[in-house]
Amino acid sequence: MFLTQIFSNLSLWASFPAFLLYYLFYSSFEMNDLEGYVTDAETILTEYDFIVIGAGSAGAVVANRLTEVSNWNVLLLEAGGDEGIVADIPGAVHLLQRTSMDWQYKTMEQTEACLAFNDNKSNWPRGNILGGSSVLSYMLYVRGNKRDYDDWEAKGNIGWSYDDVLPYFIKSEDNRNPYIAANTKYHGTGGYLTVQEPAWTTPLAAAFVEAGVEMGYESNDGNAAKQTGFMLAQATNRRGRRCSTAKAFLRPIRNRQNLHISMHSHVHKIIIDPVTKQATAVRFEKKGQIYQVNAKKEIIVSAGSVNSPQLLMLSGVGPADHLQSFGIPVIEDLPVGDNLQDHIALGGMVFTVNKPFSAIEGQYYAFPALLNYTMNSAGPLASLLGCEALAWVNTKYADPSSGE
Repeated sequence: MFLTQIFSNLSLWASFPAFLLYYLFYSSFEMNDLEGYVTDAETILTEYDFIVIGAGSAGAVVANRLTEVSNWNVLLLEAGGDEGIVADIPGAVHLLQRTSMDWQYKTMEQTEACLAFNDNKSNWPRGNILGGSSVLSYMLYVRGNKRDYDDWEAKGNIGWSYDDVLPYFIKSEDNRNPYIAANTKYHGTGGYLTVQEPAWTTPLAAAFVEAGVEMGYESNDGNAAKQTGFMLAQATNRRGRRCSTAKAFLRPIRNRQNLHISMHSHVHKIIIDPVTKQATAVRFEKKGQIYQVNAKKEIIVSAGSVNSPQLLMLSGVGPADHLQSFGIPVIEDLPVGDNLQDHIALGGMVFTVNKPFSAIEGQYYAFPALLNYTMNSAGPLASLLGCEALAWVNTKYADPSSGE
């Protein structure tokens, strides 16, 4: 397994220092510890209580929670494989997109966005791997604004208010910054998901927060009572390494007898009874073989913002005209995939500083930095590659009375 991971990623880091990094880093793991790699299921049953499609940011958590009930058996299907060692290194995050870990989607040609991009198209990274897009992300831990949750509940999604979801954030969290964890109303310790400020930052991070204070904003915790303000980034990091949802929620439970994790399993269709509208089975392909597995209780679709609606449409649930144009029998005519939105990320303000404080690529991949990270999980490679501090500022659209 070790050599496979090395050679599958040498195109990223083709050098002797990189090989040394791989070797020393891998040797720090013991396969019987809580961070040992997941084993691909050798046997697929014909029926499970639950089938979870997608082992990403959501699916890994769902599988963990369901298998807490020992007499429920769960099949977790993932189209990709397990994380390689490069994915563990925060400072290597920009090397991960547009690799085999990524579905490598591109948007359609845009007329009102992406105007400076080739063909007016943007890359749309989506994780094709255990842990999903939590393996490709820049690891920022941001829960969102509580008004969004309250608005979801007000629109009929009972149980989605901020007060309803906050206990689950706290339960899942293992915050390792004592001054943040002390606020037990909003933070937790001992959960599966490790959250902490990065092990290494440049002086620009503190300067950014100080600048916000000079502008009249608070230096605060954006994951607590009030989001508006400036803060040092909190990240899904553990001891200077990425803490994806696969590492957090799957590796510690990988030996549960009621959990089968099947990697390299590409789901083609959910089998839905056209009369009762009941989802009964899942059809997927693994290593050239087609499987159809029944679900006694439920099928959970957690394949992400792109693949989940795609899979529903392949299964006959979606806009009727669109499905019929591909010859897909319509089970239910619904606006699946409508109003899909994402943020555009690009370099905005670029300016020169008069001292070498910023994220300079050469200092990340110099041999001393590689060795320091390998031995100590410290130094530039333990940083978030420039994502060091965050700010939420008021615009003309902000509600000044909200105080949030």
